Amino acid sequence: MPLYKQQEIKIYNSLSGEKDVFKPIHEGYVGMYVCGPTVYSNVHLGNVRTFMSFDMIFRYLKHLGFKVRYVRNITDAGHLENDADEGEDRIAKKARLEEIEPMEVVQRYTVDFHNTLNAFNFLPPSIEPTATGHIIEQIELIKTIIDNGFAYEVNGSVYFDVLKYNEINNYGILSKRKVEDLIHNTRELDGQSDKKNPQDFALWKKAEPRHIMRWPSPWSDGFPGWHLECTAMSTKYLGEHFDIHGGGMDLKFPHHECEIAQNQAAKGQTPVNYWMHANMLIMNGKKMAKSTGNFILPNEIFSGDNEHISKGFTPSVARFFMLQAHYRSVLDFTNDGLLASEKGFNRLMDAIHLLDSLPTATTSTLNVLEWKQKCYDAMNDDFNTPILIAHLFEAAKYINQINDEKATITKEDLAILKETIHAFVFDIMGLQDTVSTNANGNSDKLSGTVELLIKLRQEARANKDFALSDQIRNELDTLGIQLNDGKDGTSFNL
Repeated sequence: MPLYKQQEIKIYNSLSGEKDVFKPIHEGYVGMYVCGPTVYSNVHLGNVRTFMSFDMIFRYLKHLGFKVRYVRNITDAGHLENDADEGEDRIAKKARLEEIEPMEVVQRYTVDFHNTLNAFNFLPPSIEPTATGHIIEQIELIKTIIDNGFAYEVNGSVYFDVLKYNEINNYGILSKRKVEDLIHNTRELDGQSDKKNPQDFALWKKAEPRHIMRWPSPWSDGFPGWHLECTAMSTKYLGEHFDIHGGGMDLKFPHHECEIAQNQAAKGQTPVNYWMHANMLIMNGKKMAKSTGNFILPNEIFSGDNEHISKGFTPSVARFFMLQAHYRSVLDFTNDGLLASEKGFNRLMDAIHLLDSLPTATTSTLNVLEWKQKCYDAMNDDFNTPILIAHLFEAAKYINQINDEKATITKEDLAILKETIHAFVFDIMGLQDTVSTNANGNSDKLSGTVELLIKLRQEARANKDFALSDQIRNELDTLGIQLNDGKDGTSFNL
């Protein structure tokens, strides 16, 4: 029996505003679409956090035995400045400023995106389609929406008629906004726009003479609106009705709201059962922004080459740090938080290193099967990685107690413990063991250094210099090296 039949998942559904029991449309299969990056600059850490959340979800669904088709797009055209319907395409603007071709911009930052995600040990999606590769599908979708009476063409551009749509549907069903409030809060048109109403959004834009990226269509040489590509690509690869659509919280309105409207207008049905949104990443209690300097790129975390952090951190430590917050919670990126995560990560890896050498007994002092189900319960509760990590630390404590002969475990329970920890730490959370005791061939030297410090600490205690003794213990603890005082002397965990 596959694991998914034994575990009931509840997902917080932005559409219902509640945790809903997950029931895929087709048993054993999951279709999941996540809005990918607009490739006009280096991927920023907030994007990484969002994609990491869905990488973790993808991994867990696969672990449960679901066959998952995970689609994550690349926006390489049509995303205008400020997410608006006027202005310059972000990619074309970057190309103009750097005096290169738009597709050079796309290539450069798509490579950066993939390299960054690979560094964080992301699994690749099943399909990674591009907006420019699906212009025909987007044009056909616009034709259908026009034929169904929910769009209009003006001077070569096509706009979605939000007020017409809202007469028989609910524009705002996802974001819980009301069209009446949108009208009230929107400035009057200045007479230069082709839109009937300020709330209407572009399905196709006629290209200005200076606009490099353009394609022929029945209405003009132009380019598709930003919202349209996700509707076209998600339904092409996952069907007109699929299981999960994800993205950052900032995409809920208007991007995802527009996707629902487009699908409803074209297909007569809502496209998705479960809408999921990952929350934002801030830094030192403030919004991340290049303009204020409160900003860090992923590769700067690894190198430490940024004034906001005191040293470099491995990708797995950074990943562990992010997973210690629930994906729907705001995460504050701080140097102290990273240092604490590094310490916890090292402690977890040290415990895992002990698994192969633990002694077994006739009884276990921990109910391992009960602990194992707690790990699943955490993930089944809207993918609650902070609670999962708490259970993993509980296991690490138990492992250290066994190693110190203060607890026992049977051979059968040890096998379950090892299998479960490896599944959740490496397969589901996607962490990598960067704390191997053989790393760089320096383990013997490090062990010798720690033994010397232990000897100096023992001498300090014998001389009643408890301040120095405590300082040695605390400094080692800060480095992730734990001292364990026992009847047979002091041992340590690297």
